[in-house]
Amino acid sequence: MRPRLMKFDARGCTQAWRQVLIAFAAAATLAASALAQPQASADPASAVVFRFATVGDSRQDPKNKSLDGQDRRWLQNTRVLARMLEEISAHRAQALIFNGDMVMGYTHDQAQLEREYAYWRGMVAGLMERGTYVLPVPGNHEMQMPTPQPNGKSVKLAQPELVDAWRANMADLIVDEARWQRTTGLALGGWNPDNNPAIGSDGVSSSQRQLSYSLDAGPVHIAVINTDPVGHDSAAPVAWLREDLAAARARGAKRFFVFGHKMAFSYDFNPHLADKETGLEVRPAEREAFWDVIEAFGATYFCGHEHIYHASQPRASDGGRAWQVIVGSGGSPFAAAPGEGSRASDRMYAWAEVAVHGDGSTEIVVRGFDDHLGPTQVIEQWSLP
Repeated sequence: MRPRLMKFDARGCTQAWRQVLIAFAAAATLAASALAQPQASADPASAVVFRFATVGDSRQDPKNKSLDGQDRRWLQNTRVLARMLEEISAHRAQALIFNGDMVMGYTHDQAQLEREYAYWRGMVAGLMERGTYVLPVPGNHEMQMPTPQPNGKSVKLAQPELVDAWRANMADLIVDEARWQRTTGLALGGWNPDNNPAIGSDGVSSSQRQLSYSLDAGPVHIAVINTDPVGHDSAAPVAWLREDLAAARARGAKRFFVFGHKMAFSYDFNPHLADKETGLEVRPAEREAFWDVIEAFGATYFCGHEHIYHASQPRASDGGRAWQVIVGSGGSPFAAAPGEGSRASDRMYAWAEVAVHGDGSTEIVVRGFDDHLGPTQVIEQWSLP
């Protein structure tokens, strides 16, 4: 929330009082500005060196009969996403990693798809100009299309034409080195546009350029993975990720964050529901190998796909410490219908804000507001040593 400033009217006051009031208002403005800015520290190890936000799944569903005319045309939850972007900007995030499903997609109508991408890009453009670089993550609605099968059923499968549409609309964000440095104030480290999963490994059969990629932001390593490569849907590029994180560690990275669309472990918010969204667990062996890598590097995995917020340590019972944070709560229809969730936050629009210090220690704060668009509140917060 932006600091609220008092407004003063100096009319009718003496000159001396007028100066006092003006000086007081100026001091209040400076104080509020200082609260909004990251605070410097005499100790570089304790100073916050990188601050980012992450969320996913803002697209709307054309089957939703309650959509207004604007969102019915553009298939975006405009009101929710606009509010989130404003608050992310107010907290001075240097980057927003958006975890997929920014468009509804699922169409062969190229003009419709382009309109959806253009509307989303227009919404985040102001955020970019205010100092927050947007890094996109491909989601299933960007990669896949419901595809009829011989048995009469339909299966969602990634399509080359949709990969082309992704690159046409997102390539300039992945990654513009000059714009990254100008926007975040950080040099772009570890960036190589040719560093992506190789054809013939990890089930990959086509180029993953600008679909899976990575970079360094100070002591932080960011790895983005495409969880729906053509021909091998619902999978993570395990071999590539292991090598990428190892190379980042050799460069001196102290904190590792991985971003993908599909969750490795679904959140069972209501055990009585049979029809639930699935993620990487549809390939159990690959999912476990993926999580082995996450644990080995002490990484945190941010994802979406399930339209809900949930943070967990999936292997805590076996001594695992790595976190999965589902933030598929950016405006798409909630996974939990009214009365279905087990926690109040199951029906909250939520995003995560992450602050990393020079020594790699990290604070994660999850903020959100309810489905009635009430006041923003802190839902959960924790630290990573």
